[in-house]
Amino acid sequence: MDKLFSGLPDLEPGSVWLVGAGPGDPGLLTLHAVNALRQADIVVHDALVNAECLTMVKTGAVLEFAGKRGGKPSPKQRDISLRLVELARQGKRVLRLKGGDPFVFGRGGEEALTLVENGIPFRIVPGITAGIGGLAYAGIPVTHREVNHAVTFLTGHDSSGVVPDRIHWEGIAKGSPVIVMYMAMKHIGQIAANLISAGRSPDEPVAFVCNAATPEQTVLETTLERAEADVTASGLEPPAIVVVGEVVRLRPALDWLGALQGRTLEADPLLNRAFKDPA
Repeated sequence: MDKLFSGLPDLEPGSVWLVGAGPGDPGLLTLHAVNALRQADIVVHDALVNAECLTMVKTGAVLEFAGKRGGKPSPKQRDISLRLVELARQGKRVLRLKGGDPFVFGRGGEEALTLVENGIPFRIVPGITAGIGGLAYAGIPVTHREVNHAVTFLTGHDSSGVVPDRIHWEGIAKGSPVIVMYMAMKHIGQIAANLISAGRSPDEPVAFVCNAATPEQTVLETTLERAEADVTASGLEPPAIVVVGEVVRLRPALDWLGALQGRTLEADPLLNRAFKDPA
């Protein structure tokens, strides 16, 4: 086992590593992430980090929760960033562990900038983002040659909790055949209306992947027009990744987790239909 970690860097006292834990399954941790968990004196972790990942810490390591969940009491981002500085100045080996990837809607850039401002050495360890890995666990590829040559990743709400007003919905609707959305479940009605108004078909496939890459993963397939009503009726709750586009139609063929549970996969889910990028 130690051969796997030979030659990997040391997490030095007084430094901070910003590490992505992936979308849920501990098996999706990188070697760098596990190496960090084995060395850290303190792990400042998000709400979306799988608890199994935290069992990999060394004896005596301290776990500190710093999760931010929409609509619930949570620490302010500035306070989290300054807490990392404080711990590093105490000479701690600090691991900031985030679900997914720290630089994909993870606010890792903000934290790293605070470390730079305060002269704290740091390292970035990318992780598998939920918008790719979570969809893969649902059997939905973000790209497929017969369907799309572009994909857009966007967030469903800004720092104030509302749909970002700087998103160019018409440009995305016309230029991106596949749209992957983080933190979009709460505002899916407005988002769907924006996309339909900008030209997307009301019948376009949509999938919600909740608790992606965990044993609690649940997938809801619907359409853009019915997305809000169906997700409300389902009772599903965040965290969720939402994907809009014809790639959702590939799930009957690529739902490999479903196949392990007995689902019969379809060989030709697209029925030989030719799709064209709207770009």
